[in-house]
Amino acid sequence: MYEPNVVGDWHEYDEHAGLRVRVHGLEAAEPPRGRDDAAEGLTYFRLRVTVENRGERHLGIHLEDGQIDVRIGRDGEAAFIDWRNSQFIEGFDVYPLRRVTAVLYAAGTEDSLRQVDVQIQLRVEEEWADRRLWTGGVGLQEPLGLHAGTLRDGLALQVSDFLREQAEEGTA
Repeated sequence: MYEPNVVGDWHEYDEHAGLRVRVHGLEAAEPPRGRDDAAEGLTYFRLRVTVENRGERHLGIHLEDGQIDVRIGRDGEAAFIDWRNSQFIEGFDVYPLRRVTAVLYAAGTEDSLRQVDVQIQLRVEEEWADRRLWTGGVGLQEPLGLHAGTLRDGLALQVSDFLREQAEEGTA
């Protein structure tokens, strides 16, 4: 059973030794170049996607529009993505022991931001990696430091517990 990551968790890719990714920094934030007219009445938020190379050789990374899908609320409606204010990773060589970060600005109705799902599909050296999902919410605390496993709470813990229970029921 596939279990989503919690916002703040690292995900390591088996097919690319040493490569890991995380969605983090999910918080309410206004875009730097001003609001898009299409987002009138919506609440803006920002998230970061960091790719880290712990391998032995550099890897060409692509994380552009269309490779990040943000869904909000219980029904998983698409968030408004502000492409003009967002910063993507477009063909960047990530050398060993280096990181690169994309910053995405999105918006949605304030009550739907308690549940945010972010799906990422990296392109590494012109190959598509598997899609991965992170779940969290604006206003929820993400894991910090070495005690990440003990600090999970709120929506992230509920999602993880629910999926674990479903997997156990299916194997009995």
